[in-house]
Amino acid sequence: MAKGESAKQRALAAALSQIERQFGKGSMMRLGDREQVDMPSISTGSLGLDIALGIGGLPRGRVVEIYGPESSGKTTLTLQAIAEAQRGGGTCAFIDAEHALDPIYAEALGVNTDELLVSQPDTGEQALEICDMIVRSGAVDLVVIDSVAALTPRAEIEGEMGESHVGLQARLMSQALRKMTANIKNSNTTVIFINQIRMKIGVMFGSPETTTGGNALKFYAAIRLDIRRIGAVKNADEVIGNETRVKVVKNKVAPPFRQAEFEILYGTGINRLAEIVEIGAKQGLIEKSGAWYSYKNDRIGQGRKKATEFLEANPAIAEEIESAIRAQLLPTPEQKQKQKAVVVEVDVPSASAVEVEMPAQSEGSM
Repeated sequence: MAKGESAKQRALAAALSQIERQFGKGSMMRLGDREQVDMPSISTGSLGLDIALGIGGLPRGRVVEIYGPESSGKTTLTLQAIAEAQRGGGTCAFIDAEHALDPIYAEALGVNTDELLVSQPDTGEQALEICDMIVRSGAVDLVVIDSVAALTPRAEIEGEMGESHVGLQARLMSQALRKMTANIKNSNTTVIFINQIRMKIGVMFGSPETTTGGNALKFYAAIRLDIRRIGAVKNADEVIGNETRVKVVKNKVAPPFRQAEFEILYGTGINRLAEIVEIGAKQGLIEKSGAWYSYKNDRIGQGRKKATEFLEANPAIAEEIESAIRAQLLPTPEQKQKQKAVVVEVDVPSASAVEVEMPAQSEGSM
């Protein structure tokens, strides 16, 4: 038996050696041979959403889909992610198929518009070809396509109004994703597709909502985010923003079905400091007594608004609290390995040590 196993191992080693010679080192490996490294990610700009995603942001080298109703914050969320990537020294591209990008608003959210690569393509084929070319360059960290619904096939643009083109966009998306997925992984680029919602006709049971562009994107996306506006943020009687909920509908890199709620303020974007106050209080890093918030026994404000204003005036303290929250809720690979290594020993008596009393047989049974 051992001789047969040895022959199998030699045959496997020879096959792996040939694969490496033909396709390059690392083209096939045992998962146990690979060092446990933290999955690189790009922050979304929302602390709560970074935690809900499980890895601290959007994964590098993967496809992400963000969808939701109109004015729910889809483009705002992607612009915040671009701003975070640029702060980390990354290069970003925005493929504006809707021709609706507002540079002034993007700059207000922290995007360096002077360094942002922008394309406004004429057709869906052109948009996806441009995306593939900049991904293959390996020089771009984040690409946003806004939106899938606006990726109009060339045949539809050149045709007449009202002419039917069944499944044309779905075939275009399926072909493009087949071609681009390997390039996205190899270049370690994050590609975000913004998508819109449509209603299916004649649905009696379940949700009638669906997304545009066919089903291919649902399968190729490592992460799918459903973003919704759930309320208004008011200052007295004036509406100054939206309360937003994001559900992680699909997640291939961490447990799915988590959600995050945060505020998007008009003109400034995601209210990150309010998230720090709320999550910090939940984790016990910020003490809350009545309406007062305290940090390290020093009062920082009465009410969330005052506490947020204090953190705005003291960015070093805000950064310190945020780092502590991430350390608590986003364990490092070393911590994950320690958690896996914990073995709970339970003393179970052996069969020989257990005395079993057999019932006495009656005379009639003899």
